[in-house]
Amino acid sequence: MLLSLIVLTKNEQANLPHCLASLEKLGAEVFVVDSGSSDRTVEIAKQLGCQVFEHPFENHAAQINWALQNLPIKTPWIMRLDADERLTPELVEELKQILPYTDEKITGYQVKRRVFFMGRWIRHGGYYPTWLLRIWRTDFGVCEQRWMDEHIVLKQGKIAKFQHDIIDENKKGLSFWIDKHNRYADREVKDMVSLVAEKEDDLLKSSQYSQAIGRRWIKKNLYTRSPLFLRAFLYFLMRYIIGLGFLDGLEGLIFHFLQGFWYRFLVDAKIYELQKKEVSSG
Repeated sequence: MLLSLIVLTKNEQANLPHCLASLEKLGAEVFVVDSGSSDRTVEIAKQLGCQVFEHPFENHAAQINWALQNLPIKTPWIMRLDADERLTPELVEELKQILPYTDEKITGYQVKRRVFFMGRWIRHGGYYPTWLLRIWRTDFGVCEQRWMDEHIVLKQGKIAKFQHDIIDENKKGLSFWIDKHNRYADREVKDMVSLVAEKEDDLLKSSQYSQAIGRRWIKKNLYTRSPLFLRAFLYFLMRYIIGLGFLDGLEGLIFHFLQGFWYRFLVDAKIYELQKKEVSSG
C-alpha cells in the first residue's frame, strides 16, 4: 500500500458509506478517528475494513494532528478526507497511476473540491475550483492550529496538482447543515479574533499555496477590517452577483444566501454580542 486515509467522524452513518465506497478500488488503508458517535458510524467503519480509533474532539486541526502523531501509519503517503466527501472514479485512477511515480521533490498534492448542495453542483460564486492540499508524504505535513479554515502545511518540498476532484456532499439535510454552521460560527469568532491579532501567518510563508494565500489575505486585511454586518451584505453580493452565483439556480440561491450571508451575519452577531459583554464587564 502506498496511501493511508484519515477520516474524522462523529455520527456519520448517513455519509460514511458513500465516502468509503469511493475508496474501494484505491487499495488504500483507511483510519477512522471517531469522537464519540452514538449512531452506527463505528460499526459501519469496522464492517468495511477500516481501523477505528477514538479521540475526544476539540477542533479539526487538533484532531488531525493527533491522528498524525498517534495512528500506526506505515504508508509513504497520507490523505485527509472528510466523512461527507468522496473521491471521483477519475481521481482514484489518477492516484493509482501517478502517486507511485512521483518525483522525490514533490511532497504534497492539491486536489479540487466540488461542493454539492441539495443535489446540485455549486459551480459559481467562487466555490469552484477550490484547491486543497489533501495528500502529502508521511512525516512531511502538519495541520496549522486554527479553529476554522485550517490547512495542511508542508515542512519542505514542492506541491503538485491532481486534475480530478473530490466531491463534498452532506447527506444529513438542511436542518443539520444549519445546526453545524451555528457551531462553526462560534469557532469562526475565535478564529477571526486571533486572525486580527496575529502578526505572521505560517501558511503564507509558502508561495505554493496561491489560492489559500489569497483568501487568507483578503479575510485578514480586508474582511476583518470592514464594518460588522455591512461586510456580510457585501460578501453576499460579491458571490451572488459578481461571482455569478445566480447561475447555480434555486439551490444555489439557498446555498449562497445561507453560507455567504446568513452565516457571515451570524458570526458578526456573535462578535457584537462578545464586544457588548466585554464593554459591560470592563
